[in-house]
Amino acid sequence: MYLIPYDSFLIDGPWLLSIGFIVGKILNKAIEDMDQRKKTVWWISLATVLGFWITSISLYFNLEWVRWMWEMCGAESGRDWMINSGVFNFDHENVSPTGHAIAGLIFLTYPIWLKLGFKLAGEGKCE
Repeated sequence: MYLIPYDSFLIDGPWLLSIGFIVGKILNKAIEDMDQRKKTVWWISLATVLGFWITSISLYFNLEWVRWMWEMCGAESGRDWMINSGVFNFDHENVSPTGHAIAGLIFLTYPIWLKLGFKLAGEGKCE
């Protein structure tokens, strides 16, 4: 039996969008001052995206400190988990340069997903 997965290309985007939406809704109600809210959103966004990048890139490069994650998810390696997410069956051991470039581009979308979540929450609107 496997526990809830922590990270993969398949779930990172929707997860970041959800985090942005939920945190955005909370901050819209909790912080009235627009400048303070924007600063808080910036710091939370930085911490969140860095956390996702550190974890996801570590998985992609099969770093030992995240071994427990890919094993918990039943993957052969961190890259297997990131690429296949327990759903697909791509060759994770022989990724082409194009495949690595695509992975890099996906990593670059992480701030966009989070920002979209804040936008959907009505970032910058007083409630």
